[in-house]
Amino acid sequence: MSSLLVDNIGELVTNVPAAGGDGPLGLRRGVALLVEAGRVVWIGPARYAPAADRRIDAEGGAVLPGFVDSHAHLVFAGDRAAEFAARMAGEPYTGGGIRTTVGATRAASDDDLRDTVHRLRDEAMRQGTTTMEIKSGYGLTVADEARSLRIAAEVTAETTFLGAHVVPAEYAGRPDDYVGLVCGPMLTAAAPYARWVDVFCERGAFDADHTRAILTVGQAAGLGLRLHANQLGPGPGVRLGVELGAASVDHCTHLSDVDVDALAGSATTTDPTVATLLPGAEFSTRSPYPDARRLLDAGVTVALATDCNPGSSYTSSMPFCVALAVREMRMTPAEAVWAATAGGARALRRTDVGALRPGVRADLMILDAPSHLHLAYRPGVPLVRQVLHNGVPQCRL
Repeated sequence: MSSLLVDNIGELVTNVPAAGGDGPLGLRRGVALLVEAGRVVWIGPARYAPAADRRIDAEGGAVLPGFVDSHAHLVFAGDRAAEFAARMAGEPYTGGGIRTTVGATRAASDDDLRDTVHRLRDEAMRQGTTTMEIKSGYGLTVADEARSLRIAAEVTAETTFLGAHVVPAEYAGRPDDYVGLVCGPMLTAAAPYARWVDVFCERGAFDADHTRAILTVGQAAGLGLRLHANQLGPGPGVRLGVELGAASVDHCTHLSDVDVDALAGSATTTDPTVATLLPGAEFSTRSPYPDARRLLDAGVTVALATDCNPGSSYTSSMPFCVALAVREMRMTPAEAVWAATAGGARALRRTDVGALRPGVRADLMILDAPSHLHLAYRPGVPLVRQVLHNGVPQCRL
């Protein structure tokens, strides 16, 4: 069995403070890390490092768990650069541009969609993202939703059925009929390729009754629950997600005290509902940022994700989202890094990623910087020097 030793580490972020590391990130120094069969098998003082078949010299750089991006929309065609330019000129974001992408996606070939998914997945990997959730939601027909998920499943196990993204034009004025399609033939076709079901619970999309119906049917089909909630304004989404035991409620921009209390109460349970914040969307729409400080101070479990999509957040960069979270959402660098790694893992209910300890998947990044602090301290700089996914080096920049 081949083994790989990573040594000369400046700072190791473990996210396991109970194992002798410092602070919430479980920081360790003067240590090395051994990988076998795609798993971390040993972490300890570098001077006691066992022999290995191969070695990676971290050159004094920080080593972190790979980012876990728990919210992304990669299966699409075309772009919406003109819409972005209009927003920068003062037009508000309403979510209506989704239908533009739906038309382009329906017209695209499987190979065109596959090329986009692989290009963006590789782009994210080069920036340290080793686990990525991918949603459907730009097909909105039975066949197009199923093929979107089939293509997404080629690059990730974390696939999400988002047939309830918006009501497509052909169902305008007939939302009940469309929800019936989503809950029936569309779910049946999509479920074999999906782990999760999601709904855009928002004004102009799906109301609480429709959301509850779709999530309930999806759960009965064996899918886990996720939810777009409270992005464009106050609404019932967050509380509904907590009530139904959703793994994550995403966006969380407009929250009442009752919403925060519900999330805080969930955080004390075995399977909390995570508040996943998507600062790339606020950056790209000039909208108010979520108040992460309010959530963290209340004890809510928080994750960060990119929301990579062609309309409201066309970024695959988790380092960029970490920097935004620190600058705009009042998170400390340690909180933002935890939310982008361990927090994302919790939002996907995964225990094998988002941390570095013996037994977990050997997903990690090596920075061209001595500390995790540089991810926020040096925004926009390509600091990820090397990525290991399942113990296999993916790139060296």
